[in-house]
Amino acid sequence: MTIQLHFFASLREALGSDGETLELERDGLRVADVLDLLRARGGCWQDALGEDKTVMAAVNQEMCGHETCLADGDELAFFPPVTGG
Repeated sequence: MTIQLHFFASLREALGSDGETLELERDGLRVADVLDLLRARGGCWQDALGEDKTVMAAVNQEMCGHETCLADGDELAFFPPVTGG
């Protein structure tokens, strides 16, 4: 399964990347599973996406929870909570 990742705002800055294509070994993964895979990279990935951080997600430009299942070809975006002003 292949998904396209996007990182926005402070996550993009912390990770030094605005996104990547991620090849996953199996189908049926959830957003939470992808977060776990990214955290396992350690370093800035663990720091920016750590379990103690609030990370919002969208699949195919629709806000979603971390339990949302992913499908081949999905676009998954991560971003920090947004505040108004």
